[in-house]
Amino acid sequence: MPQSRVLKFSDPDAFQAAFRAVDVSLLVTAKGNFHADMMQVDLGRLLMQQSADSLPRIMRATIGPTRVPITFLGDMRQRSIHLGGTEFRPGEIIVWGRNATGHLRTAAASRNASMSLRHEDLAAAGRAIAGREISAPLNTVVARPSPRLMARLMHLHRATTHLARTAPNVLANRTVAKALEQQLIHAMVNGLSGDMPRETERHGRQHARIITRFEDFLEAKRYEPVHLAEMCATIGVSERTLRSCCNEHFGMGPVHYLWLRRMHLARLALLHADPATASVTSMAMDLGFWELGRFSVEYRALFGESPSASLRRPPDQTLNQGVLH
Repeated sequence: MPQSRVLKFSDPDAFQAAFRAVDVSLLVTAKGNFHADMMQVDLGRLLMQQSADSLPRIMRATIGPTRVPITFLGDMRQRSIHLGGTEFRPGEIIVWGRNATGHLRTAAASRNASMSLRHEDLAAAGRAIAGREISAPLNTVVARPSPRLMARLMHLHRATTHLARTAPNVLANRTVAKALEQQLIHAMVNGLSGDMPRETERHGRQHARIITRFEDFLEAKRYEPVHLAEMCATIGVSERTLRSCCNEHFGMGPVHYLWLRRMHLARLALLHADPATASVTSMAMDLGFWELGRFSVEYRALFGESPSASLRRPPDQTLNQGVLH
């Protein structure tokens, strides 16, 4: 049965948990009040998603094993973003590799659109529409369809999500949903059926592997204070190489990225702690923040409230409208 739902968020952690066909980890990189919304549509074979978020961020996306997702910018007028060290522009499509991991970095508010089919459904649609099977690439690539094909894909995606938002009863009609799904799949396959670009250059793949080892190391040391020399020794790269990779993928050096990550871990811990038994001081020190006055000032500047206010605040209550389960 065709289904859709609208989600609204004021918490990055709730936002990242709502993505489908991909495991997302979100790190907001600028201060301000975060807000986001997401429209999800399930047409049967095709899953669609449209999202908008308000602040610069780094999104780490790990693709699941069953579906082939594509991503494109939802507005031709918006600023380019970065996929790893590559500029990703309006009018282009990210075709995610099998079980791939990638980083999408924005410098401002952004709007994104995505679609996904199961591997076998994409292969069958390729045979029927393009005369050959289409499959997920081994490594993530950026496709550049003709302006006409891209405009058609974006128009259909916007029209479908608008219909789901404003007239979900119409979209719930099986005949309407099937017609839309067929047109969307046709536009998706046409956008992917040209000559696929070459996979990421060897240099870029090497840097991506270093970043993966870097983040795996940080995850293993999740709440432990770590130092740059320790990270480089464990990962097996020089400080210069790690700094270059981090600037390429995150737009910042490893020390600043580590600080930002620890601040978000502190916020997450404070929001989920019991204020009757937990203290800001002990939780900050457990994460290696020993200058408590500085921690409090930086925390307020980044999140717009004091650590003690976060400790007392209940978790975000996400607005969920619709029937998608």
